[in-house]
Amino acid sequence: MSSLPFELAAATVLGREHARAGRNNQDALWARASEHGLAAVVADGCGSGAQSELGAQLGARRVVEGALSLLGQVPVDSPEFLQRLGADVLCFLQAISGQLGERAIGEALLFTIVGAVVTPEHTLVFSAGDGLWALNGDVHRLGPFPGNAPPYLAYGLLKPGVVALKANALRPTAEVDSLLLGTDGVSDLVGLAGAQVPEREEPVGPLSQFWSEDRYFSNPDALRRRLALLNRESVRADFPARRLVRVPGLLTDDTTLVVLRRRQGRA
Repeated sequence: MSSLPFELAAATVLGREHARAGRNNQDALWARASEHGLAAVVADGCGSGAQSELGAQLGARRVVEGALSLLGQVPVDSPEFLQRLGADVLCFLQAISGQLGERAIGEALLFTIVGAVVTPEHTLVFSAGDGLWALNGDVHRLGPFPGNAPPYLAYGLLKPGVVALKANALRPTAEVDSLLLGTDGVSDLVGLAGAQVPEREEPVGPLSQFWSEDRYFSNPDALRRRLALLNRESVRADFPARRLVRVPGLLTDDTTLVVLRRRQGRA
């Protein structure tokens, strides 16, 4: 396994509107380390796809496993790395659509990607579609795109070369203290910093809490619990009006985070 000096926290929560509509969480995440480095991805399935959570889950895993496999062959700082990784994922998706038919592309295989590959020498952040990433506290939003239609990597199955994995940052790993990857639901979370947590007298707080507060790394379930708390429906009694008042959760869309933080005292 990788000996990189980072600790990791990750979680996903079903968005309020998807819960109301009886839909599944269409986000996915995957992260794994090997002797060559570490790869992590968040993915968000197309909202109009009947089974896009399937593509997001399969795609997130394939991107991570493909990246780790490539690390033994191609340096992560080479332009060839993302070219070959994108081709590998498209080949995988092509095999699925070949089995399920072309309709599967629109129904299940459209998903966005925000990912990172970390080696002892370099850290690469890449994407295809919308979402958010933050490196050493600097937050970068991806999108929104016209018509709320982000470029999905699987469009390459219909028209080769139309969408490629995009390099957003390449830094020496020695300069990386924190890295956050998020789906577009995290962009909404940024705007809620001053909002009140349901049923609590405390603000949601800034995005920086997720890489600066120890609790999210000391307890493997702390990040999931925090997101679930933010999205809990609050119900209170209005006795003068003799009715119940329901206050919805704060996160309208599925929200998914992967956070890396340098361990204290590790170079």
